[in-house]
Amino acid sequence: MNIKSLLLGSAAALAAASGAHAADAIVAAEPEPLEYVRICDAYGAGYFFIPGTETCLKIGGKVRTEGEWYNAYNRDSHQGTLWHTRAELNVDTATDTEYGPLKTETIVRWDWNDGNSTSTNLLWSYISLGGFTVGKKDSAYNLYIGYAGDVINDDVIYDGPYELNQLTYNYDAGNGFTAVVSLEDSNSSGSGASYGASWWTDDKADHYAPDVVAGAGYKAGAWSFKVVGGYDSIVEEGAIKARVDADFGGFTAFLMGGWNTDGDKLNKYAGTNQDISACTAPNGTVNDSKCGWGDWAVWGGVGVPFNDKLKWNVQLAYTDSKIFEATSNLKFNPVKDLLIEPEVTYVHYDYAKDDTVSGILRFERNF
Repeated sequence: MNIKSLLLGSAAALAAASGAHAADAIVAAEPEPLEYVRICDAYGAGYFFIPGTETCLKIGGKVRTEGEWYNAYNRDSHQGTLWHTRAELNVDTATDTEYGPLKTETIVRWDWNDGNSTSTNLLWSYISLGGFTVGKKDSAYNLYIGYAGDVINDDVIYDGPYELNQLTYNYDAGNGFTAVVSLEDSNSSGSGASYGASWWTDDKADHYAPDVVAGAGYKAGAWSFKVVGGYDSIVEEGAIKARVDADFGGFTAFLMGGWNTDGDKLNKYAGTNQDISACTAPNGTVNDSKCGWGDWAVWGGVGVPFNDKLKWNVQLAYTDSKIFEATSNLKFNPVKDLLIEPEVTYVHYDYAKDDTVSGILRFERNF
């Protein structure tokens, strides 16, 4: 073997070894592109797609703090300044389906009062699809017809129940006509109700029939009219409310009336939020019905926006049991999503021969 043959053989061996080594090399995979959050504007502002899904998510809430003087719901209260702070977290979801949007809404509330008094509450949590709603939210008796004015103490004269479990169907014809029917929790566990003053609420263990709410309404231009009724299956009585709303351009106004099927009884739809002192006569005689509507109640209110930052509201209410309430406030928004709201409420109790004046100064940040 000569030198030339040796060199050629060595070169061939080196080439073969190099090729084998290259075949075993580890090649790094290309990094996957980042999936940025996509805006979901089909359901309104604030929604975004949960990465990797077709479900839209919205997160919001509020922080509120307020000072309160006296109590519009308890004529015997002589509290000084009660300072109350609240936080709420809202989590909404929405997904498009062949039956329309599949939505959920959950609101969790935390409260802190004077004396380290705290509470946590699952305020609302429900599922909705195709006009149906199932879960916990305010009664359709209030939600459908509207609450009793743009004031904080709007239910000094009781306007119906709030947080409860329900199965509700809302119908919208698209031409101004709407309707609602709802089967609602009758508090059959007997474990405490989530409506009204605790001294009268009508819980009953082993009760099987739900409460029922039904209503209908029509809106045309600046005017709308709605009527709604509720039946309390435990008391076996109920109430009907009718309401007219109007927008006059420079101000808005509403008038609402309610009728109790038995004015001598309190029921879930014609009850009271008042302390029992409201129906305690000066001689100590207690008459439960004097805390409620009696046979009827009426509410009315006006809202006047002076500009896009300042609005004045007033609400008046009166009952057959001769309780009169007047509330007025100013809603001031110095910057977007910040509310400063002073409010004063006057209540006269004819049966108790007494009057109260209470006040609130509220600061609220929504996000």
